[in-house]
Amino acid sequence: MDADSAYRLACEGTGLLWRGDFQNARQLLQALARRIDRPARRPRKAAGARHADVAALSPRDLFNRYRLAKSQRARLLAMLVLPLEADYRIALRRAPDWRQACTEAYGSPPIAEAVAPDDDGGSLVSLRELLGVVGAHEWRKKGVEIAALGPPPGNRIHPHYGVFSPVRGEYLDLIARSPWPGRAQAPDRSIFDGLVVDIGTGTGILAALLARRGATRVVATDVDPRALACARENLARLGCAERVQVIEADLFPPLATCGPAALIVCNPPWLPARPSSRLEQAVYDPDSRMLRGFLAGLAAHLAPGGEGWLILSDLAEHLGLRQRDELLALIGGAGLKLLGCTGVRPQHPKAMDPDDALFAARSAEVTSLWRLAAR
Repeated sequence: MDADSAYRLACEGTGLLWRGDFQNARQLLQALARRIDRPARRPRKAAGARHADVAALSPRDLFNRYRLAKSQRARLLAMLVLPLEADYRIALRRAPDWRQACTEAYGSPPIAEAVAPDDDGGSLVSLRELLGVVGAHEWRKKGVEIAALGPPPGNRIHPHYGVFSPVRGEYLDLIARSPWPGRAQAPDRSIFDGLVVDIGTGTGILAALLARRGATRVVATDVDPRALACARENLARLGCAERVQVIEADLFPPLATCGPAALIVCNPPWLPARPSSRLEQAVYDPDSRMLRGFLAGLAAHLAPGGEGWLILSDLAEHLGLRQRDELLALIGGAGLKLLGCTGVRPQHPKAMDPDDALFAARSAEVTSLWRLAAR
């Protein structure tokens, strides 16, 4: 089958089960991606008219069009599927051995006794997803260097499959520089004995950074079992396990067992939109559920004189997804006051790329640490 025929079938909603050579399957996936990404053939239009069409769209419309294009691209590329045997071997010629990566992503293969007599235990997986599984395995194996954790080699975070990697490091510097609650006049005092809570810990990066800064007691929470396992492994590797307790909780740890906190840190998803995959849950939060929950419960979980540190980008404001007045109203309505706000410009490549679909919003983005306290 040639790539044009495969592309046409994928666009029609037909899945393609590949049974030939594995390397040829990779070439076909690349060919499909080229056909998806090439500009559509439309009647010629002057460059000025094309730019005027884009300029007429609101930031929200540009964002929605961007997400729609990404979703359609992912759907089409997912149409190319491969057979996996029960032990996660890829049943194709010249296929690599990716059993370890699949085990990390999908769990241990089913044992023979657990498989029905008429079932060989095999499955199908899209090649695009399989490549993502292998990419996550490599990240987990090599780790991601985090400058805020200090010099190498003890500064690597190893994200697991399905757990968002801390690829945006600028907000970590805000955490590293902000004085401990009550220490504004003496920021150099490093040891902090009050309870510190990291909400939605993910890889455990913020909990590790707070412990490295001198917090003697940190509680890190998350609801995702993958994130909990990932955080525990990273904290142990970084030598922070004795200072950090990782527990399963939706937002705040229970007051009955942990008590009120001197500092509560939260880095919620920055964009109020619906995620389309597990990994996107770290970026998109429908109706800002996590942000609203954090602000609504913060005052009740703070000790006297305690602070809440909210790490939040204003990208949603530049995209027209949330207004600054809405955020301020949420803060005031939760019985909180603003002690200070420190921002930093993004450093990722898309913020400097004028060809990016969301360049106007990305180039204006500021990520801020909001210091909050109960009124």
